Amino acid sequence: MGILIKILLGFLVFVVAIAIVGFLLPKQFKIERSAVIAASAEKIYPLIAEPKNWPKWGVWNQRDPQMKVSFSGATSGVGAKWSWESKSEGNGVMEFSMAESNKQIGYILTFPDMGMESKGVLSLATEGVGTRIRWTNEGEFGGNPFLRYLGLIMDRMVGKDFEAGLNNLKALAEKP
Repeated sequence: MGILIKILLGFLVFVVAIAIVGFLLPKQFKIERSAVIAASAEKIYPLIAEPKNWPKWGVWNQRDPQMKVSFSGATSGVGAKWSWESKSEGNGVMEFSMAESNKQIGYILTFPDMGMESKGVLSLATEGVGTRIRWTNEGEFGGNPFLRYLGLIMDRMVGKDFEAGLNNLKALAEKP
């Protein structure tokens, strides 16, 4: 019985230590990627401002062809909304909260199963003979010290998806 108590006590100390370190980790995260696309902002903007176009270039839809997607609200810009259900990519909702034609689109991204919400912006700026698109997403993990560990890998994990999505968007926008 004494060894069982020592094991349980050791486990409890371990969990408490992990929680304490978790509280010391940053509760915010930010991911940012950009690319230059050889196309005008006028050609790129509808691809990012209309939720129905996101599955054409978004990585998550390509990884799960069985993803169940639904659209609601406006067709484009502020109030446009889409949601998805996926066994491999999770369930989520994205609603466009800010729009400036041919310049930027802002969104609120919610993952109800994880209790997480973040805000993002895709902005367009003329650069040389093309357009630079900058994609940012930021949010907070809140008071959960265990979710804060996710922040240590968030940029590497989601950043790759942003890069792949921007590459897909580039290929789509640069088609004649």
